[in-house]
Amino acid sequence: MTRFIHDQFAKDYLEELLTPFGTVEAPSNLAGEIREIDVLFSPTNPKTADIEILGLLGKLITTPAIFEPYRNPASKEEICDCLLKLLEVRGASQREAKRNKNPKALIEATKLWILTPTASQTLLLGFRATENSHWPAGIYFLADYLNTAIVVIHQLPRTPETLWLRLLGRETVQKQAIDELKTLPSNYPFQKVTIGLVYNLQKTLNINNSSDPEDKELIMRLTPYYQQDREQAIQEGLQQGLQQGLQEGEERLVMRLINRRFSEVEASLIERIKSLSVEQLENLGEALLDFSEVTDLENWLKEQK
Repeated sequence: MTRFIHDQFAKDYLEELLTPFGTVEAPSNLAGEIREIDVLFSPTNPKTADIEILGLLGKLITTPAIFEPYRNPASKEEICDCLLKLLEVRGASQREAKRNKNPKALIEATKLWILTPTASQTLLLGFRATENSHWPAGIYFLADYLNTAIVVIHQLPRTPETLWLRLLGRETVQKQAIDELKTLPSNYPFQKVTIGLVYNLQKTLNINNSSDPEDKELIMRLTPYYQQDREQAIQEGLQQGLQQGLQEGEERLVMRLINRRFSEVEASLIERIKSLSVEQLENLGEALLDFSEVTDLENWLKEQK
């Protein structure tokens, strides 16, 4: 259960960071045998100055890309499954390019980035994955024609450039990244939305009473940050502009959860959600974890009257 929670956090996190720079499908289903890509990204010519904000992650999205993040070390079977997804995407792209008589589309092939906390030397050797002098330590490239790299997050250098990838690590690596995130200016791009996603992860783990010692330590580590920011938000809420920002942030997180859980929600329900207070939105975010159908949401909203 907690692995699913962490996997969902990784997808939401990458979707938030990558959306300003292109089209993101998370998840994306493939035809034929049922396979699901965690994050499929298509760039829309983002400005270099903007994309550099994401450091190393920004470098990974200069071309169409598939991101497959793993909470636990990726196994050889999981990596092979990722390669199958890549080949299916490549095949679909080639067929579309031929139909549209657009050979240029074949030049920019989709790249696969497998994000794993650790990887054994045996695994890397088995895939003939090697480092490249033009890239930081921790990134291992497979054969050229495979357009694939294994990003070993715990081997990445601890620099500002790698921060946005190290947040997907585990234990000490993730803790250090969270601490670095908190030191960024409050107006730094993606800082607030990332903290919001991390707090949402913390609340979800807390609600599900995770027994994983690592999850419990993460909850304990994040709780003071969460309480501190909530108190600050309340004080700042006296200013209408900041209060509105807080409201919009809570609405965004709740709507993300609703869209994940339900395929379609009536516009009237969305309007009622937008009329909720910040506290009610927080309560709804927690209650959603127990909802199985839209009627549960409707009943909850009726109770708020």
